Amino acid sequence: MELAIVTPVLTRTPRGHAGWEQTAGIEEVARIATAVDALGYHHLTCSEHVGIPVDVAAIRGSTYWDPLSVFGYLAAVTDRIRFTTFVVVLGYHHPLELVKRYGTLDRVTGGRLILGVGVGSLKEEFDLIDAPFEGRGERGDDAIRALQASFGQPQPEYHGTHYDYSGFIIDPTSVQTPVPIWIGGKTQRSLRRAVELADGWAPFGLSLDEMAAMLARARDTEAWAARTTPLDVALQPGAFDPIGNPEATRETLAELEAMGATMVETRVRSESLEHCIEQLAALREING
Repeated sequence: MELAIVTPVLTRTPRGHAGWEQTAGIEEVARIATAVDALGYHHLTCSEHVGIPVDVAAIRGSTYWDPLSVFGYLAAVTDRIRFTTFVVVLGYHHPLELVKRYGTLDRVTGGRLILGVGVGSLKEEFDLIDAPFEGRGERGDDAIRALQASFGQPQPEYHGTHYDYSGFIIDPTSVQTPVPIWIGGKTQRSLRRAVELADGWAPFGLSLDEMAAMLARARDTEAWAARTTPLDVALQPGAFDPIGNPEATRETLAELEAMGATMVETRVRSESLEHCIEQLAALREING
């Protein structure tokens, strides 16, 4: 079971970030990225939001750095760690827009991109950019199929229920063919979408019991049995305190592994940037 990191600073949600993150910037993020790269963490994350309504910010937070800019920067200061969008909202983009932009990013990073996607739930944001909110699930499913058919192809072609294209050149293309696609979300439908269409599931906002129950239900389906490759399962358990409470950390990691997690997307309790890096190193040692 590998470790990943929900990157501090880049997303600040209420009660979900440390005080030192409030004034931190890309220099601090780069220090964390280089540290976890050297420690052997699997990936780090960055979310996507165009804008958060003022009356929603108290729940979702208001700080969301853009993954294209951030990952392009971090690729230059790291060697191995992968970069996972958590998540790109499919309904905000045409599939070929994602193929071009994130295919270029995959090339910039040397093939280290994981495209985490979701269908979205913030109607106000859909309205802001004049994107259709109704039917976003079916549209998202078709977009995933289009992405899988198009990444790495200099002349992609796809004919689906919502997207239909051919006769265009996309250059540069991604290094990976195709780029791995993970599904984010917190519903059973998001897990079913991952099992049926994607390479991984990366839920958020769920308790350990909720994630365990959802995975147990999914394993009993024909779609799970029909998979030809294992599903990556990246679970978020809440904040760890490996220095202050190593035993509880070990117990939670063991519980996640028993649930079927292939990797854990971690947050750590921290009082400063230096403390955060120390916590991440301690967590890596505990996980082995």
